[in-house]
Amino acid sequence: MVGMFALTAIAAFVTLILTGWIAGVFYTYSTSVIMGLNAAGPEHAVPAMRQINIKIQNPVFFASFLGAIPVGVITGVLLLIDGESGAGILFLVSTGVYLAGAFIPTIAVNIPLNNALDQATGPGPQVWAAFAPRWTRWNHIRAFFSTASLLVAGIALATWATAW
Repeated sequence: MVGMFALTAIAAFVTLILTGWIAGVFYTYSTSVIMGLNAAGPEHAVPAMRQINIKIQNPVFFASFLGAIPVGVITGVLLLIDGESGAGILFLVSTGVYLAGAFIPTIAVNIPLNNALDQATGPGPQVWAAFAPRWTRWNHIRAFFSTASLLVAGIALATWATAW
């Protein structure tokens, strides 16, 4: 059925794109943003991170951060319905890896730390020292798991492609 194939293909590629964007965001924080803020010093890092936390709340980020989960599930379910259980299960695993390793830590750890940074008073060095190490550690976790999710989604797509 061409309609089902096209819908599934679109969902699969959108899953890959959204997951890749999020993996890229977290990777960029781990490999440059936080290092740059640390190099700038706490007196610059604290206000800069506060502004980053405001600006990241935008439609493009939210579409990828929130959209990767339902689109990944839809892709997996469509593949299962179509009898492509290997690829379908892999897309669902990819979504689960993203949910458990990147989405939930963001909600449970990084956002509360961002909120605490926003409310923090006191000398910049103390504020940054209370924020940056834990936030960075958890961001590395998010980067790892979102990249793992992307890898599994890529394997899922390749698995499905062998059936074409």
